[in-house]
Amino acid sequence: MGFKGGCVVNSIIYSIKNHRSIRNYLEKDIPEEVLQEILEAANAMPTSINGQQISIVVIKDKSKKEKIAEWTGGQPWISQAPVFLVFVADFYKAYIACEKNGSHQIIHESIEGSLVGAVDAGLAMGAAIISAESLGLGIVPIGAVRRNPQEMIDLLGLPQYTYPLVGLVIGYPADASAQKPRFPLETLVHVEEYQKDKIAPAIDEYDTIMSKYYSERGDKDTNWSKQVANAYKQVYFPDVYPTMKKQGFLNDK
Repeated sequence: MGFKGGCVVNSIIYSIKNHRSIRNYLEKDIPEEVLQEILEAANAMPTSINGQQISIVVIKDKSKKEKIAEWTGGQPWISQAPVFLVFVADFYKAYIACEKNGSHQIIHESIEGSLVGAVDAGLAMGAAIISAESLGLGIVPIGAVRRNPQEMIDLLGLPQYTYPLVGLVIGYPADASAQKPRFPLETLVHVEEYQKDKIAPAIDEYDTIMSKYYSERGDKDTNWSKQVANAYKQVYFPDVYPTMKKQGFLNDK
């Protein structure tokens, strides 16, 4: 525990602020008791109405990880690391609870249900990230588990009313990646109301910072706004909507 700017900074906060995504891992297994601590931390997170509408699929099998690495657009760190977690929105458990009580579940058909599942999965993954990094492990989240969602659903044997939302690579880092700059806190935190006048000049300043960051990393000439504009001019995972409907997430209520 130390002091910074007159405030106490403990080891957990330091670990969180030191986060960086790792894409190169050692060939070293994670001890089962360490993985168990990470999963228990994820399980301890709050969920809406204590519905616990989330499941985590733990994948260690090399062939499965290689398939996922391919389906996510070619991300070799998925197969390289010893463990890959898939965070699943899970209203199947609630569906069984409703049946047990003679009720008919409809929440999974609504936008509210989809938001609840996504928020709860995010809370659980955040706890897993903090726990893993505090234990000396590296991580990288993988949103592209939604790139080929039907393949993921079939591979994981997911029943109706469940959906794979995001993955998490966990392993021992082979190197320390550079920490990616963030927007200044003033553009994240808005006191009392959203301060939209700050946004455009902040983006201009951040683009300059990120252009230098990418250049030093040896990437192509780009910046934050160019990357976002290129990604968000399209629905980049178009199979999400039809497969969500197939799984029962109609999003029509």
